[in-house]
Amino acid sequence: MTARLREIPYNYTSFSDREIVIRILGAPMWDLLNELRSQRRTGRSAKMLYEVLGDIWVVSRNPYLQDDLLDVPRRRAALIAGMRERLAEIDARRQNRADKVGDLLVAAHAAVDAFASEFEEAAQLRRKALARLVRATRRDNIRFDGLARVSHVTDATDWRVEYPFVVIHPDTEAEIAAVVKACIELGLTIIPRGGGTGYTGGAIPLTRRSAVINTEKLDALSEIEHVVLPGLGKPVPTLRCGAGVVTKRAMEAAEAAGLVFACDPTSADASCIGGNVAMNAGGKKAVLWGTALDNLASWRMVTPEAQWIEVERLDHNLGKIHDLPLARFRVTRLAQDGGTRLGEPAILEIPGSRFRKPGLGKDVTDKYLGGLPGVQKEGCDGIITSARFVLHRMPPVVRTFCLEFFGQVREAVPSIVEIKRYIAAHPGAALAGLEHLDERYLRAVGYSTKARRAGRPKMVLVGDVVGDDENAVAEAASRAVRIANARHGEGFIAASAEARKAFWADRARTAAIARHTNAFKINEDVVIPLERLGDYSDGIERINIELSIKNKLSLVEALEELFKGDIAIQRGEDAVPAAEIIGDRVERALSLLTETRKRWRWLYDNLDAPYDGSRFEVQGSKFKVQDLEPRARNLEPGTRNLEPGTIFEALQDHSITVSWKRELRAPLADIFSGRPFHKVMEAIDAAHQRVLRGRVFVALHMHAGDGNVHTNIPVNSDNYEMLQEATRAVARIMRLATAL
Repeated sequence: MTARLREIPYNYTSFSDREIVIRILGAPMWDLLNELRSQRRTGRSAKMLYEVLGDIWVVSRNPYLQDDLLDVPRRRAALIAGMRERLAEIDARRQNRADKVGDLLVAAHAAVDAFASEFEEAAQLRRKALARLVRATRRDNIRFDGLARVSHVTDATDWRVEYPFVVIHPDTEAEIAAVVKACIELGLTIIPRGGGTGYTGGAIPLTRRSAVINTEKLDALSEIEHVVLPGLGKPVPTLRCGAGVVTKRAMEAAEAAGLVFACDPTSADASCIGGNVAMNAGGKKAVLWGTALDNLASWRMVTPEAQWIEVERLDHNLGKIHDLPLARFRVTRLAQDGGTRLGEPAILEIPGSRFRKPGLGKDVTDKYLGGLPGVQKEGCDGIITSARFVLHRMPPVVRTFCLEFFGQVREAVPSIVEIKRYIAAHPGAALAGLEHLDERYLRAVGYSTKARRAGRPKMVLVGDVVGDDENAVAEAASRAVRIANARHGEGFIAASAEARKAFWADRARTAAIARHTNAFKINEDVVIPLERLGDYSDGIERINIELSIKNKLSLVEALEELFKGDIAIQRGEDAVPAAEIIGDRVERALSLLTETRKRWRWLYDNLDAPYDGSRFEVQGSKFKVQDLEPRARNLEPGTRNLEPGTIFEALQDHSITVSWKRELRAPLADIFSGRPFHKVMEAIDAAHQRVLRGRVFVALHMHAGDGNVHTNIPVNSDNYEMLQEATRAVARIMRLATAL
């Protein structure tokens, strides 16, 4: 795109001018604007047009302004009159470009007309919606105000598309059907929402005419109830939860009775039960007892027709559902009153193998899930209102191991498969949790290395081994440590509850990966065969190395632009000319940047070239690839038996480093040393921080027990180029995942 990204005023969003113009005026008008840009004389007409678009845009993205303009018609009229005056002035100024500018004005007048009529339409719909919804729930549960709408425009992604028209907070489960019916009659798109912790955008409104139904008030939580489930001969401990029950509360209720609530996602402190069911959430215990679906005894939901569905699991195996040859469910449909049965219950029979993809485990792409209502549908086929979960008893003996790996990731990842297979075959032990954190997550959570080595590990595995026999559990945990030792790793075992909790503490802080982007990140859940996790990690490392070098090449361009401009120096009392003080420093700096770019560009373009630690010649410039000592790569002496075969592998294990501090900043500090150049070094550091802020990287943490890899890309939502780079990275990641 040749045009500047931001000429429209008041645009503090991630939308570029192009996207705003297309949304307001249409795609043909953007092409026309680009055509007219080269014909500008004073730019006055363009400025006035952009001011009109800016006024429309800022109001459309600010519910508080919308409320103010709705409440004060005089102010609204003045704003619209100002827009029309600007368009009239543009019309008066146009000359030989009359036809093209006239087309723009027609589109702009239509946009202003639509903007003006939107207020009256919104006011009328608010009155109509309030009159209809008060028959379903209390008046103070119906929120049109700016605070409610701003609070429900996004979820944990911070992705913002449209603000909801209304937010509804039903008091009870029984109100949901009537609320849904009212919203459907009003023509509103319904968005179910619980804790708003989702990273897939399921709770984000995509249209202005949407209603968010917040289920957080549906927080009824039963006592532990021993129920004889359909097809079973003895009572089973269960817990009935409203959709708004926070997951942690359910876990604590089970724990207080000496039981385990198996569905424990990382977001347990804030996520709600309804979302867990709709997403088929898992967690660290999924390796032992499966995801939400495996542990559901029954659940209730409201369909888009404002009818009820009750789903009961038949012949529950109290374990993983895919172990069954046939999973059976009873589906009962009820009228809006929740009591009148609509026909006979249907028996839904689904092969157990359908719930897990062979070699993969959880299949996040299968939303249909054999036609089973509610589960893994992300709220698209109805609203989960309550659910009953089967509880489990944790074996009395638990050992937690923490394994730190310091070699290549591809060498370490196979240990996941080895540990899982060994413990699965062990007669006296079981794996109750297995989680993985990569190097970037370890840095983000501030991981403290347990081994007596310098630096952080490349990868950490934390797992729980459980059983009834203390010797068997200890043996299994010790074997996991020995497996790590064979792959350049070290292991530690915790037996006490306090020590085990400390081992797991970092897992709860994974949201820190997006601390520098104010929690905004792009998330991809990737499920691949455990045997291919090493290849996936290698592929992600390749993407990260390319993105890192590309960011540093952008830094070189930014510094060149800095040095080609005016250099600010700090003069003394003597009147020495600036040119004499600067001397040849700028030329030396530019020469340094040119040579550095050659090296970095060569590495970027030759990642697959063979590496032998020799001298490379790039466009007449020779440079030595530093061959570091084994301790610099966090390997113990004597373990350096796998030398990098390619430039990529050498960058991956830090035999080669692309360092801004060593290769650019330190030489620049030598060139611009002394008091007169203090401001120059400040400008250099500021340029580095500005470019670094736009660096994209990919971080991994996985439920290593089932191969569900959380692939996260932190992004600053106000950085358009960064968003586009992240989008390209996502496309590469998906190609990598599907190839595996």
